[in-house]
Amino acid sequence: MNKKTILLDVDNVICFNVFLHAINEFLKTSYTIDDFTNYFIDKAVIPENKFDDFKKYLKTINLYDSANTLPLAIETIEKLNNVYDIFICSSCIDPFDIKNSGKLFMQKYDYLLRILPFMDPNKFIFTNSKQIINADIQIDDLITNFNNDIKTKILFPSFHNTTISNIKLMEQNIIRAGFHWSRGWLNIQKILLDENNQEKKVYTIGKKNTN
Repeated sequence: MNKKTILLDVDNVICFNVFLHAINEFLKTSYTIDDFTNYFIDKAVIPENKFDDFKKYLKTINLYDSANTLPLAIETIEKLNNVYDIFICSSCIDPFDIKNSGKLFMQKYDYLLRILPFMDPNKFIFTNSKQIINADIQIDDLITNFNNDIKTKILFPSFHNTTISNIKLMEQNIIRAGFHWSRGWLNIQKILLDENNQEKKVYTIGKKNTN
C-alpha cells in the first residue's frame, strides 16, 4: 500500500531563532521568540538606519549554525517517516540578498542533512511556491503557503499565527496544532500518529496561551 505524502516546512516548524539569533548578536539584545507577534521580526526591532549594516552582517555568518530545533521535532519526524512519505518543502530565497540566495540554500541543506540523517535528501524541495505542489498532508506555519487542493492542512503553532481565528481556519479546512510552539510536535503526533484522531476533522488541538 502506498504511503500518504506529507509536505513539511522547515523554518518555524522544524527550527527557529535563525534570524532572531542574528538580530540579538547584531543589536546586542536578548529577545526571545515569544516577544514577537509579527512574522517579520527584523522589521519590528531593527532601526531603519541600521538595516544596511544588518544585511552586511548576515553575509558574514551561517544562519543555521544557531538554529534551535523545536522540541520533539526530530523524534516525531522520524516516527512519521516510518508511516508517511515525507517531503521537506521550504524556501531558500534570502530576502536580504536575493541574488546570492545560494548561500542560504547551502546552509539550510547542510542543516537538514545534519539533523535528519534518516531522510532521503532527494525528498528535499526548495521553493517559495508551495501552492503548486500537491500531497495528502501539508504542515506549515503560514496559511498563505497552503495548497487548497491538499486534504489535510495543519497549521504549526508559531509566534505570529496564534491570533488567527478558529473560524478562519475552519473556512479553509485547516487544523490548528495547538497555540504554542513548545507543544506543536506533540500535537502533530496526536493528529497524525494517534489512530483515534486520524481521518477526523479536528480543527484545534490544545488550548490557547498554554505551554
